[in-house]
Amino acid sequence: MIQAIGLTSDPRKELPPAVDDVSFEAHAGRVTALLGASGAGKTTVLRLMLELQRGRGITYFRGRPLHRIAHPSREVGVLLGDLPGHPARTVRGYLRMLCAAAGVPARRADEVLEVVGLVSLRDERLGTLSRGMDRRLGLACALLADPHTLVLDGPAAGLSGRESRWLHGMLRAHAAQGGTVLLTTADPKEAARTADRVVTLQRGRLVADQDVADFARTRLRPRVAVRTPHASRFASLLTKEARTAHRSVEVVRESGNRLSVYGSTCADVGETAFRHGILVHQLADEIGDMGPGAGVGPQSTEPRTDEVTHTSDVELAAAGGRGRRATPPPGSDSGPATVAAQEASATAPIAPAEVPQARAGVPRPADAPTAGSSAQTTASSRPSAPAAVALPDLPPPISVRPAPSPLRPLRYELRRAVGVGTSFVTGAAVLVVSALTAVLLARVGHTPQARLMAGWPQQFPLPPAALGAGLLGAIAFGDEFRHPALAADRGTVPRRLGLLAAKLLVATATALVLAFLTVGCNTEVLYLVYGPELAEVPADWLSLSASWIGLMIGCAWAGVLAAGLFRSTTAGLAAVVSVPVVVVPLVQKAFEGPSVRTAAGFPLRLRELLLSQWPFGGERYLEAAARVVAQPVGGALTLSLTALLCAYLLTTLRGRVR
Repeated sequence: MIQAIGLTSDPRKELPPAVDDVSFEAHAGRVTALLGASGAGKTTVLRLMLELQRGRGITYFRGRPLHRIAHPSREVGVLLGDLPGHPARTVRGYLRMLCAAAGVPARRADEVLEVVGLVSLRDERLGTLSRGMDRRLGLACALLADPHTLVLDGPAAGLSGRESRWLHGMLRAHAAQGGTVLLTTADPKEAARTADRVVTLQRGRLVADQDVADFARTRLRPRVAVRTPHASRFASLLTKEARTAHRSVEVVRESGNRLSVYGSTCADVGETAFRHGILVHQLADEIGDMGPGAGVGPQSTEPRTDEVTHTSDVELAAAGGRGRRATPPPGSDSGPATVAAQEASATAPIAPAEVPQARAGVPRPADAPTAGSSAQTTASSRPSAPAAVALPDLPPPISVRPAPSPLRPLRYELRRAVGVGTSFVTGAAVLVVSALTAVLLARVGHTPQARLMAGWPQQFPLPPAALGAGLLGAIAFGDEFRHPALAADRGTVPRRLGLLAAKLLVATATALVLAFLTVGCNTEVLYLVYGPELAEVPADWLSLSASWIGLMIGCAWAGVLAAGLFRSTTAGLAAVVSVPVVVVPLVQKAFEGPSVRTAAGFPLRLRELLLSQWPFGGERYLEAAARVVAQPVGGALTLSLTALLCAYLLTTLRGRVR
């Protein structure tokens, strides 16, 4: 179950908090609806519950707050707003990426796709999905890790009636197997039709917490909607006849030529109009909304109507009639519907003929009703439906080892990187630009062979390959913040050191591949265009290779760390460019200044410090690395990477302390 206690958002300058001291419970085996108009604070409540927004209060999921749960995605399945996936990613690729992040087998993606009916669209791009298919995919993401609790923000918004019934059937099936479902909606009829308990919010405060039977009795009432050009005269006639017949009838004057008649039927209203010769344009039965807080005492809101005409209690008592209801009904802007359809859909639960047993991965809580008790409780609280509707099937339960694996973030990052064509297009563009640059430099002349192979003009601060490696590194985190696939898990993008290490490792591999391909392609193009004289291997190829690889990996790491720190791809690329433009001149000035002592004899002292000779000549590699760092560009990259890494770790620790 869910226990939300004292949820309060931080004040917004001079405005009151969006949510103020909201407390409620959502029990296992039941569907709980969080009802409120737009701006009532429903989404803010969910974000406070999931610790995605700063504020006061605490929420327990089966007795534990979210930050105390080792794997939140296996306890809580979340759908907030639209699906935050990259539009060029395929449906199946997106789910497989989330499988790697949640630590569940990749086959789980195919299982949930089959359940939500998206098997035929598994190779479609996310940007081509309709609203209904997007909601289905969002539900698949929420069910991916087999969670006990589902938290959904407006899951049926914008869906057709058929899609809404399917979605609510899935949620009812999850609750029937012992799970907890919490959803938000702005439609009171939808809440009465789909939920077992309704929590009503108004202006950030809790105004009602009721069972659905009490909610339907106090807030939803049947009425007759009438449209006539003689609205004032017809309202007076209906009130007069009700007073004469000693009947409790309320006539509410809506905007325009519309009347809402409570306590009567279409037949009686139509006969009255016929007897008095009144033209009627519309006559239909509806379910009226009494407004937030109806029937909960002093917190009831005023009627949202222009004029209310009704028979008074004093006149009815004097005439010997029965008294009317205490609270006059407000107007409503709901559309017309037939009484039979509204009663069947608004009050009847979606009950299966046979409720399946609790899943193996989700034990049934003590407060969760059994299949028989659930049916009996629902039948006693609501009128029975004309026919029982079979619940849809849920994905089969899964068993995942609780021990964390270091390969999970690496699998996630690999599937994230290769799931879209951005990396491949960027790499191909870098190779083409680098090859063309090398050809033009060789034609002009006066360029060293090492720079020709790297395609690095002397006037440019960085070669195209280094800029490409930095851009790919910046995309690794910038694209994550733009399309936060892990948003439902913890924050926008979780600042975990495991995820950072995976991104740095993948960025290193990408930079190495790009470095070798760039040199190989440039050398081959120079050989084809100008002959073998420009394709010869330099004598100091080892030191040049170490410098080239260090430059590529350093640029890639700078892009990853800067994009993760500033949450932007542009900021990551700007950090890569600023290293040779800003940091290198500062390092050169420091090296060119007067020096009292030099580092002569550093290799000899390094061997003495190691005390013994490393296998395979390891001290030589340390000397080569020291020479690379001693260069202005190497020193600038080292300083920049150290500063970015320290800033990233500082923000990570600061967020954990908060």
